[in-house]
Amino acid sequence: MGSQIFKMNNQDTISSINSLIEVNNDRIEGYMTAAKETEEDELKRLFDQFAETSRKFNSDLIFEVHKLGGTPNEGSSTLGKFFRAWMEMKTAITDKDRTAVLRSCAYGEEMANEAYDIALSRDLDDLPSDIQSIIKDQRTTLKKDDDNITALLSMV
Repeated sequence: MGSQIFKMNNQDTISSINSLIEVNNDRIEGYMTAAKETEEDELKRLFDQFAETSRKFNSDLIFEVHKLGGTPNEGSSTLGKFFRAWMEMKTAITDKDRTAVLRSCAYGEEMANEAYDIALSRDLDDLPSDIQSIIKDQRTTLKKDDDNITALLSMV
């Protein structure tokens, strides 16, 4: 009986993975917005690259949800929609200011990293090892992207 309490069932595993799919959907939309809001080609390329990273992440996560017999989330979170609206408003006010765009991206990265940290701390031991590995690898990549945004901010 004790092992049943701590082991996730398929539905819990699917729910955990779906929360990360939402995070990546938010990240894709956020970076598409950021690319639209900047006039700098270097930043546009970087933001497109980050959005593509999240598309790849979602491809892997969606595969796992299907493998478990679930239905992957297709939308983004309410928080993500709020964040994008805030970023669009802030960028419009600051006239496509590089620092404002990067700060908004840094905030988005902080939220994405936090979601992965929650999945890793709360759910990791109960997730199948192949899914644990995917989440850990994705978190490592997110950290590198976050570091890249932080480095760009330190140069402005």
